[in-house]
Formats: sequence, C-alpha cells, structure tokens
Amino acid sequence: MQVDTLKMYSQHLQKQVEIPIYGHYGFVLLMFPALSDSPYIYEENNTIERLKDFLYKGKCRIFAVPSINETTWFTDSISNEEKSKRFLDYNNFIAEELVPQIFAKCNGPVPIITCGASIGGLIAVNSYFRRPDCFYGTIALSGFFNLEFITNYYFDDNCYYNSPIHYLPNLNDSYWLSFLMSKHHVYLLTGSGENEFPHNTEHLAGILREKDIKHHTEIWGPEYGHNFHTWNDMLFYLLNTKL
Repeated sequence: MQVDTLKMYSQHLQKQVEIPIYGHYGFVLLMFPALSDSPYIYEENNTIERLKDFLYKGKCRIFAVPSINETTWFTDSISNEEKSKRFLDYNNFIAEELVPQIFAKCNGPVPIITCGASIGGLIAVNSYFRRPDCFYGTIALSGFFNLEFITNYYFDDNCYYNSPIHYLPNLNDSYWLSFLMSKHHVYLLTGSGENEFPHNTEHLAGILREKDIKHHTEIWGPEYGHNFHTWNDMLFYLLNTKL
C-alpha cells in the first residue's frame, strides 16, 4: 500500500498541519479522528489495515486530517468566544485550504467523502452539510450532531451554524438544498451496544427525511459498542457494499 504525507501550513489555523495519506487512487475518504485529535488514530486502531484491500485496489484513498478539539472545546485556557472562533477557523481550513491541496495531490478534482466516528462523525457531517459544493458525501459512525454536547451549552451564532440538528431544519435556501437533494452518499450508522446512543443518528435521519435529502441509515445490534471494532466493521461493510 502506498503511504504518503501531506505537510502544509494553514493560514486559518496558524500552524503546520501533517496529514497522512493511504492508498494511491480512487475517491477520497477525508477522515476526521475519533476519541483524540491525532490523524494517526485510525492507523493505530487497525482501521487502515482493515481497509487495506480497498486501498491496494485503488478503490479509494484516505486522507486522515487532525482535529483541534483538545485545544478548543476541551480546554479551559481560552474563552467560549475564542473556542467558537477557532472552530470556524478549522472549518475554513478544511474547505478553503485542505480541499485544494487534496485536488493538487490527486492531480485534479476527485470526489471527496467526509468520514468520521464519534466526535469525528459530527465534524464529517457538519463539513459536508455546510459545503456540499465541495464534498461528494459523508459517513458518520456512532456520531452525535448537536454541538452543544461539547460546548457545555455555550451557543452563539457560529455554534448554531456548526450544529447540524439546529441549522438543517431551518435550511430553506434552494441553492444549497439543490446540492443536498441531488446527492446519494450520506451514510449514518451506529451500534446499539455499550456507550452508543442510536437516538442521535435517528434524530438526524428524521431531519433529512423531512428535507427530502437522500440518506442511508442503519442501527446495528447490541454487540456493536462505541469502539474501533464497530467502526472498522462498518467502514469495511460500506466500502464493500455501498460505495
């Protein structure tokens, strides 16, 4: 399997960012980390190994991007207003800086599907629904979609526009809805085992039904908890049967 690293300086984040890349061809899975900010967490928890056949065959490439949650929402060293601003900066980094770098690395525009588990599921879904002009689809595994869960219920305008269960019900702009209604690659999966909360996925799915936005939702059984065993099985299943 081809392994590479994209190193770039982000003006929005004001720092150097390192993004491991797995595979050599195919559509891009832009993967946001679960349970930490490290872009290497999927490699360390056997996700890359589980998907290696798809990567070898050129079905997809994985760009694993770091998050900033530990230095934003999960720190007491900055104000809530600054946390909200940093999250906006992160969104702008993804859409305005990283996407063009991905296209350059792939020698042209390629379909990009955002993907993440746990808190990464929130960021993946939010990235897609905010900018469906940039992304081809999204995958959320055991996700939650209410930003209040990590802001300690601080909620300004920027938080509202980064909390899918808040802004999607009020999305009526025909321009953005036309993007979302014309696409077919929204996948929401969760287990119902230990530390899973399937109602989060069901809540978002209900909003999408109301908006006539196509999506595929599955609630797996109680043997699937909030862990990498579940998420690795789900990603393998999706790549093997749906994508």
